[in-house]
Amino acid sequence: MATSPFASLFGPSPFAGLQRHMRVARACSAEVITLFEAFCADDRVALEASAERISDLESEADSIKHDIRAHLPRTIFTPVDRRDLLDILHSQDAIADVAEDIAGALVDRDMRVPAELHPALTELVAACDAVVAQGLEVIERFDELVSVGFSGRQVTEVESLLDALNTSEDHTDALERSFKRALAQHEDALGAVTAIFWYRLADWIGDLADHAEKVANQLRLVIAR
Repeated sequence: MATSPFASLFGPSPFAGLQRHMRVARACSAEVITLFEAFCADDRVALEASAERISDLESEADSIKHDIRAHLPRTIFTPVDRRDLLDILHSQDAIADVAEDIAGALVDRDMRVPAELHPALTELVAACDAVVAQGLEVIERFDELVSVGFSGRQVTEVESLLDALNTSEDHTDALERSFKRALAQHEDALGAVTAIFWYRLADWIGDLADHAEKVANQLRLVIAR
């Protein structure tokens, strides 16, 4: 792709690290699917192995995050405000963090749930990961947007991706509410403490999509400025 005068003014794109970080955050989210597959199969060995992979990925995301923070330009001569980049980075990092929280909860506690809830649970997890995948797709376009000065066909395409992501996140909200309604019917069998943890776990699963939507909305603000 030809480099625009706008991009040339500011030098090489500083966003490769941000994109690499989002790829790792998405890998954390995708591994949550494997985590719940092991959970539903009552495979403790696979569950712990998946949780360990998530922990390793979260550590990798932290390492990238620290490197980005250390090397972000501090001058005004950047195509995107430093604070905007840090806000996006924070939301991306929250995806990896919450994936690790989910893994820790499943490993550390006896989090059994009635088998009839497994399909709704796996559907919710897959839908939330799909939103994170959409978030990665838009972040992969970030340096392209910079190269064209946040104008033209590329902006229109990315805005369409952002709209699709918002719609997908709305769907995960509906799935989360549906799962919680089903969960409420089993509170007595689960016991009060376990039921509370499951409601919290459902929130965390939904947070995967929520944080991806925050990434998208922050990028939308950058485009609009």
